[in-house]
Amino acid sequence: MAASSASLQRFLPPSAHAAASSSSRCRRPGRARAAVSSVPSSTPAAGEVPAERLEPRVQEREGGYWVLKEKYRTGLNPQEKVKIEKEPMGLFMEGGIKDLAKIPMEEIDADKLTKDDVDVRLKWLGLFHRRKHQYGRFMMRLKLPNGVTTSEQTRYLASVIEAYGSDGCADVTTRQNWQIRGVTLPDVPAILEGLRAVGLTSLQSGMDNVRNPVGNPLAGIDPDEIVDTRPYTNLLSSYITNNSQGNPTITNLPRKWNVCVIGSHDLYEHPHINDLAYMPAVKGGKFGFNLLVGGFISPKRWGEALPLDAWVPGDDIIPVCKAILEAFRDLGNRGNRQKTRMMWLIDELGMEVFRSEVEKRMPNGVLERAAAEDLIDKAWERRDYLGVHPQKQEGLSYVGLHVPVGRLQASDMFELARLADEYGSGELRLTVEQNIVLPNVRNERLDALLAEPLLRERLSPQPSLLLRGLVACTGNQFCGQAIIETKARALQVTRDVEKRVAVPRTVRMHWTGCPNSCGQVQVADIGFMGCLTKDADGKICEAADIFVGGRVGSDSHLADVYRKAVPCKDLVPVVADLLVERFGAVPREREEDEE
Repeated sequence: MAASSASLQRFLPPSAHAAASSSSRCRRPGRARAAVSSVPSSTPAAGEVPAERLEPRVQEREGGYWVLKEKYRTGLNPQEKVKIEKEPMGLFMEGGIKDLAKIPMEEIDADKLTKDDVDVRLKWLGLFHRRKHQYGRFMMRLKLPNGVTTSEQTRYLASVIEAYGSDGCADVTTRQNWQIRGVTLPDVPAILEGLRAVGLTSLQSGMDNVRNPVGNPLAGIDPDEIVDTRPYTNLLSSYITNNSQGNPTITNLPRKWNVCVIGSHDLYEHPHINDLAYMPAVKGGKFGFNLLVGGFISPKRWGEALPLDAWVPGDDIIPVCKAILEAFRDLGNRGNRQKTRMMWLIDELGMEVFRSEVEKRMPNGVLERAAAEDLIDKAWERRDYLGVHPQKQEGLSYVGLHVPVGRLQASDMFELARLADEYGSGELRLTVEQNIVLPNVRNERLDALLAEPLLRERLSPQPSLLLRGLVACTGNQFCGQAIIETKARALQVTRDVEKRVAVPRTVRMHWTGCPNSCGQVQVADIGFMGCLTKDADGKICEAADIFVGGRVGSDSHLADVYRKAVPCKDLVPVVADLLVERFGAVPREREEDEE
C-alpha cells in the first residue's frame, strides 16, 4: 500500500531530477461506514453534451507549458489575458525573477508587462504585491503539505520577517500553511534560495494553481487516526510542484484548486470545501480512497463536494489527481472569473460525463467505481486538539496551542522553534483553524512546557470557548480586496461579547473581509463577511453580513445568511443575542445592568 516514489515519477514532467521520497503509513483498519450518496439527478445526461464541447481548449508547447488555443481566446477574463501575454512560471523556471528584482518599482510600473509581472504573475511564485496598503511590499505564501514544519524552517521564516521590522509578520492560514509579510522585491531571489536550503518552497501557491495539500494535523500521532496522511500529502505536493522545480503542465488552470486527504473521523481537513477530497475506503480488501469533487466557496456561490463515484488504491493517488486536473485544465471555462471553479464545469457536463473525461485521462483509461462505504464514522464527535492530549506513542503527548486569529511576530516564531527543540522533536503542525500543534512532548516535560511565558501570555493551550474557535482572514490591514478590518476587530468583538454572555460550548466564529471568503465563513457556526452600509446617521461605515449554521464533520452543512449589512460598531449586542437564541448562551450580570 505504499505510495511509492516510482508511482509519482511517472507523472512528473521529463525535467524532473529527483523522485519524491516515500514513507510508511500508520494505519488502523476501522469499520466501514457511510454509504456513498448519489449524484443529483439535475445534472446533464451523457448524450446531452455536444462532442465539440469535450475538445481540449489548451495545447502543449515547447517546455511543457499548456496554453489556450487561438479559437478559444475570446471573452477571456483579464487574468487569462495576462497568462497568454507571458507565461508566469518563466519568472521562476527561466530565472526571470532575478532580473525583475533588480528593477526599481517606478520603472516596473511604467511598463505594462513588468507591472503585470509584479501584480499578477509573481503569484505563481507565491508572491502577492500589497499595492494598495503596502506599496512595494509582498506577502509570500509557502507550500507546507499537511501543515508539518520544522524548527529550522520556522526560525528561517522568523529571520526574514524580523528584518522588516514593523512591516514584517506571519500568519497561519486556513490551508494549514505559513504566509509571511513585508517582503521587498530586491530580497526575493535570496529568500527563495533560503527557502530551498531549509526544504521549503513558495512555488505554485497562488492564483490558478493547486493550493497547499491539507491533511490531518495529528497524522502519525493520533491514537484514533484511520491513516497517516503525511505520505500522501507529501506525494501530492511533490507532484504539483515537480519537486519544487515547477510543473508547467498544471500551472495554467482556469482557477485555483484545493485538495485534501482525510486521515481521521474528525474531518479536520474540511473535505466538503475542497475540489478533490480523498476519503479513506477499503475495496476488495485493499486500502484506498473514495473521491469527492467540486467543493468550493466563492463570492457568487458556494457548494459542497460531491461523490465522483470513484475509488483508487492508496498507491494511485497521483494518477487520479493528475487526470482530474487535466480534465479541468482542458475543458474549464475561462470567461467570467466567478464561474471558473471546477464545480461549474461539473455542473455543465454532468457528473457522469465529467467522470468519463477523468477516466479517459487515467493511465489505462480505467477508473474504478467507488467502494460502497468509506471508513468515516459518521457518529463520531469531533475532538478538540487544543490543550494536552496523549499520543499513540507511549510516554508522549501533543499540545495544541491557540494562535489568536493566526497572527505571529518574529519573536513568537523564534520562541516556537525553541520550544519545539527543547520539549519536542523539532517539529510543529499547523491547522486550518490557524492554530499550532506541538507534537512529541515527553510527559515528564509537560509541566515545564505549560509554564513557559509564551504559552501563559500569548499562545494559550486553553483559550476561552469563543476565542478557541475564532478564525479571521487578513482583512484590509494588508489585503486590497478586503472591505473591512478583520483580525483586530474579530478579537475585540469576541472579547466584548464574552463580557455579555457565557457559552456552554465552543462556538466557531469566522471572519472574512470580503465575499472571496478566505476566512471560510460558510463553514462556521457564525460567520461575518465584510461589506459596507449606512449607519443610523446615514454615513457609510464598515459592516458585516452574518451567516449562521455552518457545520464541519460528517454532518457538514454550509451556513446560510442570517442578517445582512450589520454595522460593525453594532455587532456586539447582535452577536450576544444570537448566541443566547441559537447556542444556549446565558447573559452575564454587568455593572451597567445593576441599579
